[in-house]
Amino acid sequence: MQKYIITGIGTEVGKTVVSAIVSEALRANYWKPVQAGDLDFSDSMKVDAWTDNVNILEERYRLKTPMSPHAAADIDGISIASHDFQVPDVNPLVIEGAGGLMVPLNQTGLTYLDVFQKWNLPVILVSRHYLGSINHTLMSVDALKQRGIEIKGIIFVGDEHPTTESIILKSTGLPMIIRIPMTDEVNKDFVMEQAKRPEFLYSL
Repeated sequence: MQKYIITGIGTEVGKTVVSAIVSEALRANYWKPVQAGDLDFSDSMKVDAWTDNVNILEERYRLKTPMSPHAAADIDGISIASHDFQVPDVNPLVIEGAGGLMVPLNQTGLTYLDVFQKWNLPVILVSRHYLGSINHTLMSVDALKQRGIEIKGIIFVGDEHPTTESIILKSTGLPMIIRIPMTDEVNKDFVMEQAKRPEFLYSL
């Protein structure tokens, strides 16, 4: 069984690009349970446009406002419940979260971390170098480990930062799956090229 959750240490770290690349590498089904805002060019639509061998599954919630899911759902008059998140019975499968682990999904405090614990699937953590990223990465790893959630490894996005990456890997004991370079424009050529890298053959 190849089912992975892809989450990030925060917003704008490259989760969707990584999800597209991993999905293409595995020729997987892709599912983003909650899309908040950008419905005209959603993350599911982006992954579909950037890949050739990925089956896009319909989102469970499509919210109109680009905000935290709990707030966007409130505006739309929708109540998000934990029992609504049933993992699709398909394989292989890549699931993309939204924001970071502690993003609230409803007004009762349900977070993606709660949902991931319920699913009991391995997580791939996406990290990007910026001031504070070490702290955010280590906190994310600690939160996952405290819930007993398996972490497959870390994917770094952007230029190599040896001191940052080495202390993260040393502190967590996790492997680096791959580093995805930054690009001025994400397109199908970029995603397809990255998906063919041999690291995916023995890391996933």
